[in-house]
Amino acid sequence: MDAWVGGEADSLNPLTSCGGVKGGKRAGHGGYGAEFMRLTVFWQRMAEHFGAGYADTFARDHVMTELGGLTVHEALDAGWDAKDVWRVVCTVMNVPGEKR
Repeated sequence: MDAWVGGEADSLNPLTSCGGVKGGKRAGHGGYGAEFMRLTVFWQRMAEHFGAGYADTFARDHVMTELGGLTVHEALDAGWDAKDVWRVVCTVMNVPGEKR
């Protein structure tokens, strides 16, 4: 079963230890429609950029000021949109434009 942001935990993706996003969005930060991203797409992009073995480690351990001093897992658990978190990761880690 695939998880949508704000939906059930993504049970197929071993990288998603944070489960579904609470509330679906962070107040005043993003929203639905064009801003909507599946967690599976987010984790696929993380794995493509960092490698399957390092993506979860990075998401669990790397604290980013741009996420309010949170890690990727903490930001997703706090209700940040996956697309907004991905944009922050791209900016902070200089992800090439073709991978964004």
